[in-house]
Amino acid sequence: MTDQQDRARAFHALHVPGDPVILFNIWDAGSALAVAKAGAKALATGSASVAGARGYSDAESLPMQQALTNAERIVEAVDLPLTVDFEGAYAAEPVLVGVHAHAMIETGAIGINFEDQVIGGESLHPVDFQVERITAVRTVAENAGVDFFINARTDMWLQAGRSTVAEAARFDEAVTRAKAYADAGANGFFAPGLTDESEIAALCEASPLPVNAMMFEAMPSHSRLAELGVARISHGPGPWRDAMTALTEAARPLYEG
Repeated sequence: MTDQQDRARAFHALHVPGDPVILFNIWDAGSALAVAKAGAKALATGSASVAGARGYSDAESLPMQQALTNAERIVEAVDLPLTVDFEGAYAAEPVLVGVHAHAMIETGAIGINFEDQVIGGESLHPVDFQVERITAVRTVAENAGVDFFINARTDMWLQAGRSTVAEAARFDEAVTRAKAYADAGANGFFAPGLTDESEIAALCEASPLPVNAMMFEAMPSHSRLAELGVARISHGPGPWRDAMTALTEAARPLYEG
């Protein structure tokens, strides 16, 4: 599978509610090769992991060109679909979002996570404005002839302390966003931080898009998430953090005493 469009179509097909695709997030070509060797059907970067591996913090502190170069190297190294955590596409205005999305498509990646939080700000983008941003990504993808998978992320729960949406209205607002993002051309709906089983099931039922859940300590198991109707399970920065902890613990005895 070497053609970008073939990889994109294969990735779309992996999103099956009740039989979710498992994405054990990677951060470079070496970690991609390791996860591919384990049997992965697709690969996904995590923005915090990619940034941390290069000595940067999350939230677009990593220079965009480094994110693009990293994606290109992973595509060259591993013949699996790659989706990239592109945060807010390093831009607010839709026109520039489209320019940056086109650059990511040029790396050979077949999809992105695309957030609705204001990077470095204190809130979420208004729904209508985020719709414009998603539409910009869809337009450049169509022009490039790639069925680019836009995983529209809402930070309704993960950034709850920064959201202006009241807790009681959070779920309904998320469903409103899922429907609006679907109409704008998104392909998946990512709700990191949502851990309540009843709400996960309700979101899977209400969303017109396949739902992506992210693993936390408080999350249900993979099998339970499948039962709830989730179509995609990702692990965020967890794999990178675990790898770095293991590295520190392996080195520690060499320096103690």
